[in-house]
Amino acid sequence: MRVTVVDDKLAMAETLADGLGDHGFTATAIGSGRAALDALAEGRVDVLVTDLRMPDIDGLALVEAARTADVPAIVMTAYGAIDSAIESIRKGAYHYLTKPFKLDELVIFVRRALDERALRREAAELRKTLGIHHGVIARSAGMQRVLEIVDRIAATDVSVLLAGETGTGKTLIARAIHTASPRAAAPFVAINCAALPEALLESELFGHVKGAFTGATADHPGLFASAAGGTVLLDEIGEMPIGLQAKLLRVIETNCVRPVGATRERTIDVRVIAATHRDLRRAVAAGTFREDLLYRLDVVAIEVPPLRHRRDDISPLVDNFLDAARRRHPTAVGQTLSRGAMTRLLDHPWPGNVRELAHVVERGVLLAKDAEIAESDLGLVTPPREDVPWGHDVMPMIELQRRYARWALDQLGGHKTRTAERLDVDVKTLNRWLDPDR
Repeated sequence: MRVTVVDDKLAMAETLADGLGDHGFTATAIGSGRAALDALAEGRVDVLVTDLRMPDIDGLALVEAARTADVPAIVMTAYGAIDSAIESIRKGAYHYLTKPFKLDELVIFVRRALDERALRREAAELRKTLGIHHGVIARSAGMQRVLEIVDRIAATDVSVLLAGETGTGKTLIARAIHTASPRAAAPFVAINCAALPEALLESELFGHVKGAFTGATADHPGLFASAAGGTVLLDEIGEMPIGLQAKLLRVIETNCVRPVGATRERTIDVRVIAATHRDLRRAVAAGTFREDLLYRLDVVAIEVPPLRHRRDDISPLVDNFLDAARRRHPTAVGQTLSRGAMTRLLDHPWPGNVRELAHVVERGVLLAKDAEIAESDLGLVTPPREDVPWGHDVMPMIELQRRYARWALDQLGGHKTRTAERLDVDVKTLNRWLDPDR
């Protein structure tokens, strides 16, 4: 395995590399942090051993780069720099050694780091085989594309906008981004912007000082401050009152919050993820959502597909929900699904998405009279036949075109740009098709 030893005193790095070579490792000595960064970027490192203090790029920066590249990093530090070594652990270093140390000690930790990395990658491959990644079940192509984006952006601090129907799992994707990021050890804090009135929502987000309003008997830090170093999920951001949107925009732009009733701002360090089931561009056009805030939030947009578009995920999701329901209700009779029940679940259109599926499976476990859950135990109502967009009457082609365009727009959640792309026309043409007066 390839070990890279980095020290601006190249002779020291070469001595350690030679010693590691005697123990069977392929070890390379590098005399600058910048060269080590290049080696990490090119995938030539399996374990990084680095000094902390170097003139060009220091060890802390290398630790962060190694974490992003999934390379374990062991830090070497002088006795007087223990605080910096502890900071390196916080940034993701595998271990630190205080100089002077014995070569045998370094060999032990290099081997441990390699073993743990191999186990972690083996577990990741197993989860991929099972269709589970970042705790998200994703056998379907649509969800695999979502998780590919999660992998690419997790290590960054860019704002993310999660779009998708209610119940598709947007909160789970937000948590996956947080868990896969360097902020994973810090808090993940979520708030539903539709659940609170404007005055209370402002206090919950930004905090308040004692006496700021009736009932404010003590200082309250607010969610942004509580999530220091971590991630804030603003769920149902499309429901946030327009007046509060301006204050949120300022927080995102300045990284500062001013608690209600306070005279001073406080600096914050959080990543912002927003989620919505609404078409925010349509909300901008309607004047209910600020365009500048949308641009700030929509640095990376992820569309979480509805369950009816990810049929390959239904079976593993059902297995997962069955296990969870049986653990929660150990005395329940229902244990497994009959073939008819499983077929019914696979055929259902799932307007309530993954959340509805979880509830239906739990209902089956609770209401089943036998160990095998029957289709009738699920409580699913056969949905009415979906009207085709053109109806059942003969009509002019212009009216047929208008109805089909409206139906396609509804199927794609009201996103005109996406609908136009799928119909292979421009947005101007789509708008003309949708016009009832043409």
